[in-house]
Amino acid sequence: MDAVERALREHGLLLQQDKRLPSVVGIIAGEPLATSWWGHPKSHAIFARLNRLEDSEDVLVARLIGGKVTYVHQRLWPAFLAVATSNASWQRDGLSAEARKLLAAAPSRAKGEAVRELQARLLVAATEVHTESGKHEIEIEPWDVWAKRRGAAPMKSIDAAREELEQAVTSLGAPVSSLPWRKRRKQS
Repeated sequence: MDAVERALREHGLLLQQDKRLPSVVGIIAGEPLATSWWGHPKSHAIFARLNRLEDSEDVLVARLIGGKVTYVHQRLWPAFLAVATSNASWQRDGLSAEARKLLAAAPSRAKGEAVRELQARLLVAATEVHTESGKHEIEIEPWDVWAKRRGAAPMKSIDAAREELEQAVTSLGAPVSSLPWRKRRKQS
């Protein structure tokens, strides 16, 4: 078990990159980076580890903490899925027409602001893919489809699920206000 896996198991969550919180990039680089990791001497090792994480059977990738790429360990999937599939007002209220249209078309491939909006509200599972033309697109699917394919089920209690995720975020050192349901409540 490497340091990335230990940190992910310990906290249940791990950011891809952050200047102050535990992250995959920081662990591999040996220090938090304030700039892109692409130019770092350990960029190849970082890239390889990120790919292994994204391909892992016990890791879910979402934009959970502060809208940043967050790796979620399998033990937190039931809590995450309960929140993501809750159809709560913070997810739906004010959703753009383009995002609503894209959500109705899922599973599909797309790019742009509507995809980012759906990811920020935890409405879809999203995976970056490289098309034959060399462009990057995002493949999206509803969380219930993703969960069925992965053999996962949401917790019954959304309140308990939110509490479990908030505890994991606090364990990582992030404020609960960085979570989308807390952020949307503050903006209202």
